[in-house]
Amino acid sequence: MSIEASRRTSVSASRRLAHTPSSFHDVLALGTSVAPWSPALLTAIDFAALWHSNVTGCYVPGCLREQRALEDDPSVLSLLADIGQEWIDDTETFQTYAKEHGARHVAWMVTRTAIAPTLRKLGAWHDLAIVERDMVDETRIFDILGEAMLCSRIPCLVLPPHWDRTPSFQRIVVAWNGSFESTRALHSALPLLQLAREVILINGHVREPHPRELSVVEPDPMIYLMHHGVATKVCYLNVSADEAGKALLDRAKHEGADLLVMGGYGHSRIRERVLGGATRHVMAHAGIPVFMQH
Repeated sequence: MSIEASRRTSVSASRRLAHTPSSFHDVLALGTSVAPWSPALLTAIDFAALWHSNVTGCYVPGCLREQRALEDDPSVLSLLADIGQEWIDDTETFQTYAKEHGARHVAWMVTRTAIAPTLRKLGAWHDLAIVERDMVDETRIFDILGEAMLCSRIPCLVLPPHWDRTPSFQRIVVAWNGSFESTRALHSALPLLQLAREVILINGHVREPHPRELSVVEPDPMIYLMHHGVATKVCYLNVSADEAGKALLDRAKHEGADLLVMGGYGHSRIRERVLGGATRHVMAHAGIPVFMQH
């Protein structure tokens, strides 16, 4: 085959691939129970079945769920006292269950460290992490789950308390304001957006670049989504930063959305954890799953 013919074949294959739906190839779930399997584990298996993906279930023992990343590790004696039967190896049981329900390759593990370092270390190997908001006490959502999300930078699907549904996200609201975080969240959520019946783009205030920043022309989010097979309708939301979180949840409820996609705002440094007001409000009050990425 000539070089030109080979190039035409390659270009043709690339064009076909450009229309291939996106998917999550590797899904991670932080679980809180094994009998029965907790919502994050079941949701990860459902996602793996959708795309015939790989799934990793990671059990987080109860004594580690309230531990902040910078706090000292629990002693061996306290681990033995608090965990007890939680150390039972459920590898074979989880692998069998997940494969029977459509997962491709399955892994199971039990973490011995806090949620934030666990998510950071394992998240680097996965396309999506699924966590349960009520895996920690509501007073520590920001200190623990917020820190985990900020330091891991992996897309996270945060399930609301007592979640017991099959993840069929047919109406999705995407919060986009031109920020890096909201754009990455939109991009990372493509596998879900492409399966939805309706996508509503909430277009908030677009941040004006600082004069010292390099100015480039960014894609229009509606055109970008259209090129990925996602038709959207646009709504504009003009509220103050203090009201943004509540306004987003109100709009999602008005639209009958079953998923909210948004950027996770804030920064994570040694002894400093700060979440933006909208992120804090949504994490604390969302009654539907929230797809976030920092």
